[in-house]
Amino acid sequence: MSSKLDMRSSCPTNAEPLDIMEGDHPREACGIFGVYGHPEAAKLCYFGLYALQHRGQESAGICAVDNGVLNEHRDMGLVSDVFGKEQFDQLPGPSAIGHVRYSTTGSSILVNAQPFVVRHRHKTYAVGHNGNIVNAHALKEELERSGSIFQSTMDSEIFLHLLVRNLHLGFDEALRASAARLEGAFSMVVLTSRGEVIGLRDPYGFRPLCLGRLNGHWVLASETCALDLVQAEFVRELDPGEIVIIDEKGPRSLYLPQAPRHAFCIFEFIYFARPDSTIMGHNVYQMRKAHGRRLAEERPVTADLVMPFPDSGTYAALGYSEASGIPFEMGMIRNHYVGRTFIQPTQSMRDFGVRVKLNPIKELLRGKDIIIIEDSIIRGTTARTRVRALREMGVKKVHLRVAGPPHRFPCHYGIDFSTKGELIAARMSVQELEQYLGLDSLHYLSLEGLLAATGVKDPGEHFCKACFDGCYPVTFDTGLSKNCLELDQP
Repeated sequence: MSSKLDMRSSCPTNAEPLDIMEGDHPREACGIFGVYGHPEAAKLCYFGLYALQHRGQESAGICAVDNGVLNEHRDMGLVSDVFGKEQFDQLPGPSAIGHVRYSTTGSSILVNAQPFVVRHRHKTYAVGHNGNIVNAHALKEELERSGSIFQSTMDSEIFLHLLVRNLHLGFDEALRASAARLEGAFSMVVLTSRGEVIGLRDPYGFRPLCLGRLNGHWVLASETCALDLVQAEFVRELDPGEIVIIDEKGPRSLYLPQAPRHAFCIFEFIYFARPDSTIMGHNVYQMRKAHGRRLAEERPVTADLVMPFPDSGTYAALGYSEASGIPFEMGMIRNHYVGRTFIQPTQSMRDFGVRVKLNPIKELLRGKDIIIIEDSIIRGTTARTRVRALREMGVKKVHLRVAGPPHRFPCHYGIDFSTKGELIAARMSVQELEQYLGLDSLHYLSLEGLLAATGVKDPGEHFCKACFDGCYPVTFDTGLSKNCLELDQP
């Protein structure tokens, strides 16, 4: 197929970013949580999802099983808005899974909220998925030709269709055979009407998933911060390609065929994961400080103070301040009751969010030379507006340091990055960006510096960094957008 790119064996050195995600806006990954054997499993899921709310704010859902009956509640909105006492009264049982969502494949509508549930031959299965299955369109076409009827436009639903078709192989082998058909990024939690809770992680290990224990009960979570909130003991991270099945005998593991390499999303460390989480044995807060220290080493500059645009640049700014000796200040105060501009659906709302989200401390900043630390620049709209406001209030010099390399390529593995046209670093040089943003200087953390700051041995073999260098670990079809599974498409 001419539109197919095999990125496994191709790593472009001067490649153009691929313009394939029409009409999208950058969003975060999803969050998943699972509980086995706890008398209040649904409530425990609620608190787990609350800790993972940063990973998805479009919809939330919980499925719980009691005596073979699976009950579910899903709705649009935040976890605290979706669930109350009435909902928990309808979700009894000792096993449950939960999900918070941003749409990366499929529209942001209620039918696409997760966990997704299917019923087959008097048994029920539910799945919550974090990631993006890049061969979903081909699998869906194959399944529809053989009679499958889809209820949503999510790639997650495809896994359940594969699972029920493979049950004649036995449950364990059905899980393995179905997951082996999926290409791309998937960390999943699955719930069965028998009460089993299952965790799956793709062979490349794109997305995080960990196992915990709470007073003899078992917990699965996207991040360790969710384990901390429910006071569960961290046991370990699932290995890439591992399937953990939890039943009355405890956890047991199956394994998918090994991938050529591991490819954990490095942007989890830069932005998406909560700073109090631990991933790959490294605390995210400390790693972000290391990014800031490395920035100070790579491009030092004289200034009166170092400040973040809260909250994303805060921890790297602390590291920069420590390494440079320049005082750290919170020069802008965040209004915590305004939604993040990073995920606003329209340009007009995004501009509005830029104005109301942060307010500068004029007496602290006026007449000063300042260094601003950010974790990323996606479109440049937010940064340009903020820099202009700082100039208007009398800041003398503005230096911007970014705790990651330039984003030049869209993500196909579950983070909804923009098109070539929207990724400003794909069409402007650093010098052009300095002028466009109104800066005295701009420096992105080098890819080499980013990898070194992780503290991971042989980091180039462990991370997906395709949004920075265009080296995609898994094949995808360049002719398809994120909405290729929509019901009204052929």
